[in-house]
Amino acid sequence: MAKHEHGKMDISEQEKTFAGFVRLTVWGAAISIGILIFIALVNA
Repeated sequence: MAKHEHGKMDISEQEKTFAGFVRLTVWGAAISIGILIFIALVNA
């Protein structure tokens, strides 16, 4: 078994997945805020 060397693993797929997760979270939050503002304006 090879000795582990910190920082040598290829993490490009993990970085792509995390970037997608952050993008989805930002879009979800923006849409939720937009819906809440719309509801507040309609009920005013």
